[in-house]
Amino acid sequence: MVVNDVQKDRRRRDNRIGIIALVAVAVLAVGAQLGFSFTGGSTSVADPTTTPTEAVPTDPAQAEPTGTPPAPAIAEDREWTGTMTLNDIPLGITIDGENAPQAAANFIDLSQTGFYDNVGCHRLTTEGIFVLQCGDPTGTGTGGPGYQFGPLENVPADGVYPAGTIAMARAQAEDSQGSQFFIVYEDTQLPAPGYTVFGQVTSGLDELKTAVIDAGVDPTTSGSTMDGTPMVPVQITDITLQ
Repeated sequence: MVVNDVQKDRRRRDNRIGIIALVAVAVLAVGAQLGFSFTGGSTSVADPTTTPTEAVPTDPAQAEPTGTPPAPAIAEDREWTGTMTLNDIPLGITIDGENAPQAAANFIDLSQTGFYDNVGCHRLTTEGIFVLQCGDPTGTGTGGPGYQFGPLENVPADGVYPAGTIAMARAQAEDSQGSQFFIVYEDTQLPAPGYTVFGQVTSGLDELKTAVIDAGVDPTTSGSTMDGTPMVPVQITDITLQ
């Protein structure tokens, strides 16, 4: 009888250990998925996930950065105004050279040197997070200017990115910003440590939503109707700043 009780206790203990192990594996699997969602990596678009509300704007790190980011002094510690034209839609924009000098200098320099000419907007998210992501010359979500920079600047303390916000995309590392940026078209909450806000759309956002956003995501490119390539192809046709 005692031996039988001992065997039963062992079986109960083994069952508990097995259950704990399965739970641990499940937790690790979920953690890995969330980690991929909020960090780098790349597939057909910049870090899409199976759970659209967890997808965030990313600029996957390049393997071997070869260039140097422009000096923050280019931003002149002031607000810049101008127009960014997507397809034939002129967006009035301001660039914040005072609160985000490095990101502003980067955008100003890339714009003035023609880097963004005819570069597309490769990613649209339409569930939970509402952004149009642009600035990758390869159109794959993995391209950039040949350098990365940080740290983060002008991050909203409450994690809320209002409609019209222009912010830098990045990979997991906070110093992995490059050329990719995103335009928020509806108020969006993003996770810490957040994203550098360097500009604002001041006009034209409603027209952009009507012409591009409302058409949604092309499901043939990512298998999703909430996170992928915009159904309407989008290109940056011109950026002027002063």
